[in-house]
Amino acid sequence: MRSAESRLDVMTQGTWDALAQRKIFFGHKSVGANIIQGIEDLLRQRPSIKLNVRETSDPAVFAAPVFAHALIGTNKDPASKIRRFGEVLADGIGRTADAAFFKFCFVDIDHTTDIEALFRDYSAALDGWKAAYPSLDLITVTVPLTSRPVGLKARLKKILGRLPWEEADNARRNLYNDKLRGRYADSLFDLAAIESRIDDKRRATFTKDGGTYDLLHRPYTSDGGHLNEAGRRVVAAELLAFLASRLDQ
Repeated sequence: MRSAESRLDVMTQGTWDALAQRKIFFGHKSVGANIIQGIEDLLRQRPSIKLNVRETSDPAVFAAPVFAHALIGTNKDPASKIRRFGEVLADGIGRTADAAFFKFCFVDIDHTTDIEALFRDYSAALDGWKAAYPSLDLITVTVPLTSRPVGLKARLKKILGRLPWEEADNARRNLYNDKLRGRYADSLFDLAAIESRIDDKRRATFTKDGGTYDLLHRPYTSDGGHLNEAGRRVVAAELLAFLASRLDQ
C-alpha cells in the first residue's frame, strides 16, 4: 500500500507553488484542528510546500495567497455551522477566495439526527452559495467517524445483541455521508473514507441489520474520535493532494 504521504512526494514543485498561490478557507472544530496540526507537521518536513497557514476569517487577509482556517459554529448544532460558514462567505471571503469548505464534527450527527432534514438544509445552503459565488470552488466534506467502542461494557452489549450507541451514531453518519457521495462526488473530500481505510483493500467496519458501515480506524485515534499524530498526518496528506488536484477548478 502506498502511504498517503508518498502521494505528496510524486507531485512537482510547480504544483506546490501553484497551490501556494491559492486563497483557501477551511471552517472547522476540533477534528479540523487535528487536520491543521497534520498539515503543519507535513510542512515542517517538506519546506518546499510553502503554504501560508493562518487561523483567521478576516476577509482582508485574502488580498494575498493564504490557507486560512477558523472555528465555526457550535458542536452538536450543525445548523449553526451552516449558518456561520454562510456568514463568513458573505463577509467577503466568498468573493475573494479561490476555494472554501467546512466540515461537521462527529458529534453533530448521532442516532437521533434527522439526516434527511440536515441534508436538505445543507444542500439548499450550498445551492445558494454556488449561485452567489460562481467563481468559488465550494468543496463538500464527509462527516468524520468514531472508532469501535472498547471495554467490557461494550463487549457485553454486543454479546446481548444491543448495539452500543457509538455504533448507532456511526451508522447514522454513514447514511448521511452516502447522501453526500451520491450528490457531490465531483467536489467531495471523503474524510470518512480516509479515516476508515486500513489499506488499499480493507476498511474498518461493523455490521448492523445486514448493513456494513465504516468506522474510524483505531490506530488513527487516541480517544475514539479525534485524530492522533498518525491519523492527522494521513488525513492532512490526503487533503493537500486533493486540493492540488483541484487547481484548475
